[in-house]
Amino acid sequence: MSDLKIINLVKNFQGMNRPAVNNVNLDINSGELVAFLGPSGCGKTTILKMITGLFDPDNGDITLDDKTLLTTPTEKRGVVMVFQNYLLFPYMNVNENVGFALKMKGIEQSIIDTKVREMLDLVKLPDIGLRKPKQLSGGQQQRVALARALIATPRLLLLDEPLSNLDAHLRDEMRELIVTIQKKLNVTTIFVTHDQEEAVLLADKIALIFDGELQNYTSPKNYYERPKNTKAAKFFGGVNFIKTKKNNNQLESELGNLIYDGNNIDELEIENIVTIRPENIKISDKDEYDHNSFKGLIKSVIFSGTHTRYKILIKNIELECSLQSVGINNIKENDEIYVHLPKNKIWGMND
Repeated sequence: MSDLKIINLVKNFQGMNRPAVNNVNLDINSGELVAFLGPSGCGKTTILKMITGLFDPDNGDITLDDKTLLTTPTEKRGVVMVFQNYLLFPYMNVNENVGFALKMKGIEQSIIDTKVREMLDLVKLPDIGLRKPKQLSGGQQQRVALARALIATPRLLLLDEPLSNLDAHLRDEMRELIVTIQKKLNVTTIFVTHDQEEAVLLADKIALIFDGELQNYTSPKNYYERPKNTKAAKFFGGVNFIKTKKNNNQLESELGNLIYDGNNIDELEIENIVTIRPENIKISDKDEYDHNSFKGLIKSVIFSGTHTRYKILIKNIELECSLQSVGINNIKENDEIYVHLPKNKIWGMND
């Protein structure tokens, strides 16, 4: 078991007008892969460094299986961190880099050699053991860094922007490899990223962090379908926001009355905001629905391959709609169309 708890965690740095990490609370279950997501400077890596012991928190606690880590030396925490820039030893070959942690523990060389081969097979690099880091590509160096971390059988694996230095093709490969290895070894893993797509593709849960504060902690699906606030919705590509006023189970808006099917209607304040993702809006040349249907004008059409994006003006509100490009060539700029907002696809928020 490797259940991690972050409790009221605070970290201040001199010269900052706010805490780098401000009262963060998180529970991460054993075997989960969790993403710390947010813009640069939001405190993601600072939390990782407090977990490893590189930084001491100013307040709060970090526990692993209900035992505090704060009084445990870094090397005895069972926590391994893979840094963004790999930090391989340039004067050692790959075998020596991967086996370094075991050598420092005084383990017999024949055992180290066996474990190194196992780790290099695991990261799909079985034949590069005698090469130096400078002879490797960026993707290969990242895999070696991962193998070096995993050979120590960590209780907790931390990955700091693990894919940021790779090109698009290698990022796809490394995503698959990280997920495969993480699930195979069942190691509790946290990775830091500022890329929401990467977080969605990799993580069981996402901790969204802005300005040192945890904004939301939930599954990737919820960020798309039930964002906590407009800031979270925008970070995940939300572009459609409509101011509304609650009236029983209906929402009054400039578009007209909206029938709302969200299960949080009682939590909404009288004045609130609803959002709907572009791909969930339906458009047609006829009024085919008995609710949430409004007449609009196509302001622009942007073809992007598999999908076409439309900007639609309804009264004074502009909405974006994204549809598959096949079969919709007849819709063009300045056409009048009907827009339908499915009641189970709109989501209300208090800001």
